[in-house]
Amino acid sequence: MPEQNNVQDLVSHLKILNQIGVALSAEKNGTRLLEMILQEAKHIANADGGTLYSRTEDNQLKFETMLTDTLNIHSGGTSGVPVTLSPLQIYKDNGQPNLGVVAVRAAICDQTINIPDAYTNTEFEFSGVRKFDQDMSYRSQSFLTVPMKNHEGDVIGVLQLVNALDPVTQEITVFSPSVQELVESLASQAAVAWVNQRLLEEQRHLFEAFIKLIATAIDEKSPHTGGHCQRVPELSMMLADAVSNIQIGPLKDFNMTEEDRYELKISALLHDCGKITTPEYIVEKSTKLETIFDRIEIIDTRFEVLKRDAEIALLREQLAGVDLKAIDAKLEQQVEILNEEREFIRSCNLGGEFMSNTLQERVREIAKHRWKSPTDKEEYLLSEHDEVYNLNISKGTLTPEERKIINHHIEATIKMLEALPYPKYLKHVPEYAGGHHERMDGKGYPKGLTREQMSIPARLMGIVDIFEALTARDRPYNQKPKTLSQALRILALLKVENHIDPDLFDVFIHEKVYLHYANSLDEKNKPFLSPEQIDNVDVTQLPGYNPLN
Repeated sequence: MPEQNNVQDLVSHLKILNQIGVALSAEKNGTRLLEMILQEAKHIANADGGTLYSRTEDNQLKFETMLTDTLNIHSGGTSGVPVTLSPLQIYKDNGQPNLGVVAVRAAICDQTINIPDAYTNTEFEFSGVRKFDQDMSYRSQSFLTVPMKNHEGDVIGVLQLVNALDPVTQEITVFSPSVQELVESLASQAAVAWVNQRLLEEQRHLFEAFIKLIATAIDEKSPHTGGHCQRVPELSMMLADAVSNIQIGPLKDFNMTEEDRYELKISALLHDCGKITTPEYIVEKSTKLETIFDRIEIIDTRFEVLKRDAEIALLREQLAGVDLKAIDAKLEQQVEILNEEREFIRSCNLGGEFMSNTLQERVREIAKHRWKSPTDKEEYLLSEHDEVYNLNISKGTLTPEERKIINHHIEATIKMLEALPYPKYLKHVPEYAGGHHERMDGKGYPKGLTREQMSIPARLMGIVDIFEALTARDRPYNQKPKTLSQALRILALLKVENHIDPDLFDVFIHEKVYLHYANSLDEKNKPFLSPEQIDNVDVTQLPGYNPLN
């Protein structure tokens, strides 16, 4: 009969360990995993308390999490209460191993240490334990300290349980050999789960470092798009959290897991990676005439030549006997006209939201002025197929050909991202990152997707990309960044035009995501928007805004 009971106990223990192993393997969060390891060890050993240490690269045992049921202690781990105890030094100042400390001995010697009573033990230093007991009116009696090893046999941590409790009387007792074996088995399983989780984290860190390397490369090409690549992820997560937390409206049932949020973050970081293929002179084109330099300076020189030629012509008239006073008046009038035309051309060079046909026609008329080049060849003031063509760009600073090159970046982004072998939890990265230039009415690019063909995270990226661009202080083609009210009005008009997702826009306004972003700090501890950009916003005046009540 006792033999049968032993077999039943063994099967029961194996079942418990198997269940624990499955649970540990499923946990993705490192902090929760370590806490779960300690909790499960306490449970199977029926221990009142325990501590889990991790071994650091500088040879210390760091307190990760501590639990004591009797004293209601829960620190480290997910508790939000930091462990205030200093790490245990594995080696003394003289370089000798600190073998007088139980957890250190277990780590260095790779052995389990089972102590029935710390108060009668003379092999280890327990003065700190006694002081703790005195302060807390507690008695730390039995200890079970188990090293945790990785697949290479290196000790990566130590699991220590305190005060085994009798299952019936709940009196403090010793950790039995069978319990020790169970805890050692658990520690072995837990170490595997811990190492796997660490490997996953290291892979994630490597992947993120690679992403940031790409962002840095873009930053080196253009400081402006580099800032954009850093800000879009921040704003994306703010809007994603707002949509996940909203309890009213069409999106109230939408929610995101931690893995979903991470996938969106990676997508946001990579959404413009294709710009690494875009020529710098186009990315940095801050005026219509800019290439390697702003050619407006050449045109300024031509105007000066026209003024000089006008003065020479009038001086010749003076020599021919024309009245000097009349000549001065005529010269002053011609110079005034040329100066005004020059300023007009300079203003056209800056770009803007819209250039009318009337203004474009005036550019063509001014272009007809004739001037003599340094080779004494008479030419038009502005070349038709270059300077006039650029100056008459109706919106922004890019020609249709340059705009096509810029737009190609999203195709390059998708092509680059689709070539990567993603784990399952990142499989939507190409879709999310590649959708920020699509429109809800299907008139966007590169695929011409409609709202129904796009996921919520992909639609979210479109709003974030536009709002960040409107309010950015470092865009080369923005003479002045938009204020909140200006940017939101433009965004609202885009909603009316079926450019952006209407439901996401309403959440963006209702949850004041724009204001949260405006007041948040970047990695350099500076607010994303300058104080003068943060003006009063009357949301009731935003076209198409549908309040969520």
